[in-house]
Amino acid sequence: MAGNANYDDIFTSTLESRSGKLADNVTKGNILLKTLSEKDKIRTFPGGSKILEELEYGEGDMVWYSGYDAITYSPKQLFTSAEYAMKQCAVPVAISGEDELKNSGAEAMIKLYAKRIDNAQKTLKNQIGAAIYGDGTASSGKSITGLKALVADDPTAGTVGNINRATTGNEWWRNKTLSANLTVSNLMEKMNTLYMNCTRGSDHPDIIVSGGTIFGLYETYCQSKMQFTDPKLADAGFNALRYKGTFVVCDNGNCPDKKMYMLNTDYIYFRPHKDRNFRVIGGDRMAVNQDAKYKLIGWAGNMTMSNAALQGVLIDTTA
Repeated sequence: MAGNANYDDIFTSTLESRSGKLADNVTKGNILLKTLSEKDKIRTFPGGSKILEELEYGEGDMVWYSGYDAITYSPKQLFTSAEYAMKQCAVPVAISGEDELKNSGAEAMIKLYAKRIDNAQKTLKNQIGAAIYGDGTASSGKSITGLKALVADDPTAGTVGNINRATTGNEWWRNKTLSANLTVSNLMEKMNTLYMNCTRGSDHPDIIVSGGTIFGLYETYCQSKMQFTDPKLADAGFNALRYKGTFVVCDNGNCPDKKMYMLNTDYIYFRPHKDRNFRVIGGDRMAVNQDAKYKLIGWAGNMTMSNAALQGVLIDTTA
């Protein structure tokens, strides 16, 4: 075996003991995933080729009547399912035989592995944080289905969850969208309009995620109104304000610069496979022509949605 075989157990145990922390830290590092975690919307699935979300899109028949009026019933299709493909990603944690020999003390080896696991954690956090704003076409369609697909700029086109939004009868599967040349003076009007369009009774957006440009406009507006961030989110490292009691969070660098998503996370889920939630995949992997070994930290699953009509995106069209 390459390198110092005596320290293979350290490599394995160090990775295995960190796998739960990896999952926790990745979700805490992104405001949307943090919100989903706090609302118990990170749900594992046991297996299968697809991830299914059951959808209720219709209503039964109600009849007003008196006396002996006939009450008729016509069977209706009220439920269907959205299908999401399972996506996979992995980050290798590697060590060369030379590094093992140079760091042959047990304590030194643990520190070396810990640093490389920390790097893998940062990589997963950054890459998944970016992917949740994508449309699933990155890496030749191997990336997760992100907000660009779920809460589309044009919700009248495209297929989401294997349901064609362009098809007549599938209007219920379209999110809300609003485009405008945004300024400090008109931003609140546009936000109010989109928020109301995404509200149904007591169902309303519970988090608003924005790119830097629109967040900057909102921050300028709020400074004159003395509306400031929530201390808990500030302590967690997030730049956040409030709107109608809902957090408005800047995810600069991940969320597209001129977009603001109004999301109802009661209907958005992060769905990892139960056996591949930032876990070590398999045993040691030896390079054929190198004095090195590595392990893979892997994740499999997707981001899913069960209600599109209560999600919205505000788009700044200012040149």
